[in-house]
Amino acid sequence: MKILIIEDDLSFQEILRRSLEQERYVVEVAPNYRTGLIKLSDYTYDCILLDINLPDGNGLELLREFKEMKKESSLIIISARDSIEDKVEGLDLGADDYLAKPFHLAELLSRIKSVMRRRQSGIDEHITYGNVKLHPQRTEVWVDDTKVELSRKEFDILLYFMQRPTRLVSKSMLAESIWGDHFDGVDNYDFIYAQIKNLRKRLTSWGASIEITGVYGMGYKLIDK
Repeated sequence: MKILIIEDDLSFQEILRRSLEQERYVVEVAPNYRTGLIKLSDYTYDCILLDINLPDGNGLELLREFKEMKKESSLIIISARDSIEDKVEGLDLGADDYLAKPFHLAELLSRIKSVMRRRQSGIDEHITYGNVKLHPQRTEVWVDDTKVELSRKEFDILLYFMQRPTRLVSKSMLAESIWGDHFDGVDNYDFIYAQIKNLRKRLTSWGASIEITGVYGMGYKLIDK
């Protein structure tokens, strides 16, 4: 799951990033209104944490602009402003939750999981393709009746492809979705090749009917053999 933190307090931003990454989330950050708007326009996130008090604009106005984009993302306002008026306005504009600072990180994690469950309610709790079944919330993968073990990145890559079977995925799309800000500035995508290679070996050794195939010069796609 991919989360964007729009927060101008850099030390607090870093605390949030590290805590969320420990929970296996892919995390990107934006320190101001302008950067937040660019990222919201260009990319898709599962959940957004939005501070109201930004140095170059009002977070509620950013929320208004985001809602006009018609993107399917959960959004939680995190703000030192704890007035009823701000909470009502934020929720009326379309925020899924409002958490006043200071707060415990455990509470934030609980709120994130809660809004994601609400957004995903009615969606099948597992994804099946070929003889492989993947449970996103439980981070489990099964081949036929056998549970198999994956590293964090291998699981994230397989989930990304199983959500897009037979669809061509470029290396840049995969890197941005799985590694987030951490892939900015890299000279090549050798790290992706290495992860895909290991995942292919695991799928073959388990007897999986699915395979990640390379499309020369373009990227990869997941097929059922």
